[in-house]
Amino acid sequence: MKKWLILLISWWLVLPAWALEATPTENDPVAQKRAVELELKLRCLVCQNQSIAESDAELAVDLRRQVRHFVAEGKSDEEIIQFMTDRYGDFVLYQPPVKTTTVLLWAGPIVLLLLGLASMLLLVRRYSKSADQSNEQLSAAEEARATALIEGRDEL
Repeated sequence: MKKWLILLISWWLVLPAWALEATPTENDPVAQKRAVELELKLRCLVCQNQSIAESDAELAVDLRRQVRHFVAEGKSDEEIIQFMTDRYGDFVLYQPPVKTTTVLLWAGPIVLLLLGLASMLLLVRRYSKSADQSNEQLSAAEEARATALIEGRDEL
């Protein structure tokens, strides 16, 4: 009985260690909404294509805390985003600015689309030419067979 009581008390003492980290709530709902919108614009540097608002990585939690701290200090959205890009680079943004270093990001999909359309057009043209040639040859063979059948020669 005594062992069970000790086990129960130790279990009760260890239980809070398994609790999830509590996220602080802000008193100002406008500031909270602004912080969440900023967090959705910033990419988690650890996770694959998640914002810091969606990620559970330790770095994302730290970045969320930092964004909320800056919002509480009264910094503007531009100042917060500028701080994040100065510290982590343009990769932290979901929509990086158009610069010489990011031109490939912006132009790449358009170039790939144009290359795909051009190759598809060439393949369609090549296929239609070969189909026309085979139709002409087939028509000539069918015509010769029909002529032979009409004349009564069934040698073909």
